[in-house]
Amino acid sequence: MAHRIGRRKFLVYGSAAVGTSLLLKACGGPPDTSTENSDGTSPVAQSNSTTGAAGDTIKVGILHSLSGTMAISEKSVVESTQLALDNINAMGGVLGKQIEAIVEDGASDWPTFAEKARKLIDQDQVVAIFGCWTSASRKAVLPVFEEKDHMLWYPVQYEGQECSRNIFYTGAAPNQQIEPSVDWLLAEKGTEFFLVGSDYVFPRTANTIIKEQLAAKGGTTVGEDYLPLGNTEVTPIITKIRQALPDGGVIYNTLNGDSNVAFFKQMQGAGLTPDKYPVMSVSIAEEEVKAIGVEYLQDQYAAWNYFMTVDSPANEKFVSDFKAKYGEDRVTNDPMEAAYIGVHIWKQAVEAAGTADDLDAVREAAYGQTFDAPEGPVMMNNSHHLSKWVRIGQVRDDGMFEIVNATGEAVTPLPWNQFVAETKGFACDWSDKAKGGKYKI
Repeated sequence: MAHRIGRRKFLVYGSAAVGTSLLLKACGGPPDTSTENSDGTSPVAQSNSTTGAAGDTIKVGILHSLSGTMAISEKSVVESTQLALDNINAMGGVLGKQIEAIVEDGASDWPTFAEKARKLIDQDQVVAIFGCWTSASRKAVLPVFEEKDHMLWYPVQYEGQECSRNIFYTGAAPNQQIEPSVDWLLAEKGTEFFLVGSDYVFPRTANTIIKEQLAAKGGTTVGEDYLPLGNTEVTPIITKIRQALPDGGVIYNTLNGDSNVAFFKQMQGAGLTPDKYPVMSVSIAEEEVKAIGVEYLQDQYAAWNYFMTVDSPANEKFVSDFKAKYGEDRVTNDPMEAAYIGVHIWKQAVEAAGTADDLDAVREAAYGQTFDAPEGPVMMNNSHHLSKWVRIGQVRDDGMFEIVNATGEAVTPLPWNQFVAETKGFACDWSDKAKGGKYKI
């Protein structure tokens, strides 16, 4: 079930608090950019349209890490994106055309992400790109999308403090994941927090938000440490945790990629068990539990909008379809679900606009789109962020998550954080030119 709601009839969710085969193409040479319009602008810049839907197919890009430290998380997101495209193609495609997907490997390297984004837009002339995981990769491609006035559908929870006209964010904003998980920890697990993360923009910004939230709500940050992305030298961090929390306390984990493998194995080896040292992770989901080993993660926690254990007809179909395509032993997770949502909302916006090439029309049509997602009904807001359900899960002995806390409805996104002084009181509304990406409420 999916439909569009007019701007004046937005539902209020929560509080404010390709045929079935996809084509992979190799890189070719750069496009000919010698042609200009009479006013000196490029044709793309002037018309804000592409030629990706000019033939018998509509071309889209998929841009994720298929190699390097982030491949542990991103490969499965590519698969769920392909699943959504396959399902749409099996039902007749979009505007009577099949969708052709061109897959590129960002290789866990941020300049490569930017290079591949430019290639997909200029050479392959895709009408949309579904991709990126880390905020570092998103920040690397953002200037490309803004320069080209193009469209990225970004499927991963992130640190907020951004609201781009050229990105649709289908993962959680901080008030839909980080903030409610901190509130739950304060109420259920203790007030002393040690913050550990990978050394790039998402963990550092997320921890800035957490420290402000703790200060406002009576918690204490007793320590904070970072590892370069992909680094597995976690022993110094384990030592610091022991020193700062000799009698136990909360560990908030924003590590990404392979660093989590070493971290949880050494946590267990050092005797820092979940009963005294509960860890809340925001980048550990079912796929990572399976890769790291449930024996190292059992009884630890994660905050997401979706878990594979969500009980709903939409989730039952999502899981069944994914297993049928990729294997009965496979699992689904939150970023996979957010990627799946993004493809479907893009498809609905294209159909509502009556065009895939006119990106302004597609953007406009995306506002108010709803989708009966596996996590529950969601809606695309004028801020280019989704309303999202909030859930906290605890790792079971089978590697799945027992949902121990959940909202009863979707929560409205707040891209600009309300705990951080510099952004408190700001919002985003791309449907109003006078407001745009950041305006004072």
